[in-house]
Formats: sequence, structure tokens, C-alpha cells
Amino acid sequence: MAKFFRAAIMGPPGSGKGTISKRIAHNFGLQYLSSGHFLRESIAANTEAGLQVKNYVDRSMLVPDQVMTRIMLPRLEQLSSHSWLLDGFPRTLSQAKALHDLCQLDLVISLNIPYETLRERLRDRCVHPASGRVYNLGFNPPRVQGKDDITGEPLIQHDDDKPEALMARLRLYKDVAKPVIDLYKKLGILHSFSGTETDRIWPYINSLLSAKMHIQPTVAFQSQSP
Repeated sequence: MAKFFRAAIMGPPGSGKGTISKRIAHNFGLQYLSSGHFLRESIAANTEAGLQVKNYVDRSMLVPDQVMTRIMLPRLEQLSSHSWLLDGFPRTLSQAKALHDLCQLDLVISLNIPYETLRERLRDRCVHPASGRVYNLGFNPPRVQGKDDITGEPLIQHDDDKPEALMARLRLYKDVAKPVIDLYKKLGILHSFSGTETDRIWPYINSLLSAKMHIQPTVAFQSQSP
């Protein structure tokens, strides 16, 4: 590539950001940067910021902008000579502006998934808390029921993935994400994709990135992901 390529992916809970991100990383050689990974890393390291993060995560609250930027921006500065894809950051307009001051994104992908689809996906979702690995009982179940494939440790379902909490999470996402989406739309780098199945959305994302990065399109993944 003539220059380093930087992208971000946005979408509500259960929209398939992780699945799409891993395909992009695999097909286009972008380093996949998950904010969740960096947050868990900071908690494990028992840093001051990590203790703050744990306090909010334990209460199922969003991590404030100043804490998120304190964790994310130094990591991104260290990756100044890499091409990457960000998942989970920026979430708010304040975070987006802080990121823009550090580096300018080339592309932002926004996933628009119907509420009913999100509800079905999250109803069957379970997570390995320590690593963030996600399973779905419908299309990506663990090899042993209730156990993580790699560590064998118990899986959990987050309370905020349950139907009664999902609507509130979606409302919050829409309220917080709209100014960010508007900013990237104004900058001319936002591309939105709608649908109910990741495998149907993926070829369009694949073609877009192939054109943006001047790479020959690859064959679409064949899988049973949502």
C-alpha cells in the first residue's frame, strides 16, 4: 500500500462487528484493534486507568470519554506505522474528535441491523469474560456446552444482552452514535450497510475495501454466521 490505511467499524450490540472485522483483517492485512481487548488488558495490568475501567464495567456502565481516550490514543500512537481497523472506538463524538486530532481515518463502516435480528442473536449469545470470545448457541456454539473452547472456563450471558435490557442499549447506541455518524458522513468517509445476515453484507464490504485499497476482490467467506 502506498500509505497506511486506517478504518473503523460501527454498529449496535449484536450487529456482527467482530465477525466482519476478523474477515477484513484476514483478507486485507489490517491489524484488528478491539477496544474491548485494550480495556481487558488495562484491567489485567491493574493500572490506574484499568481500575477505573473495572469500576464502570462491573456496574454495566459505559466507560467515560476521558478514560477511553486515555487508554486508546497512546496505543494508536504506538501503531503509527501500521494499517489497522478499529472496533469499539470511537463510540462518542468526543472520542471521534480526539481520534481525528491524532490521525485521520480513511474509511468508516456502519452496520444497520434490524432490531428483531439483534434480539435473536443476543438471546443466544454467551461470552468468555476473560478473553471476550463470543459464542452463539444457534450458529457458533462452544464445543462443550457452557465452556470456553480454549480454556474450558465457564461462559456467561451478560445481563444487558437479555431482551429486557436490549431496547435501552439500542436507544443509547443510536443517541450516542448519531453525532459520530454525522461527522464521518460530513467528512465523506462513511459507508453504511444494512441487512439481517453477515454473509449477505460481507461481499459488499469486501468489494468496497478492495476498491479503496486497490486490491483484487477475494472470494466471499462461506459460513453460517448471522
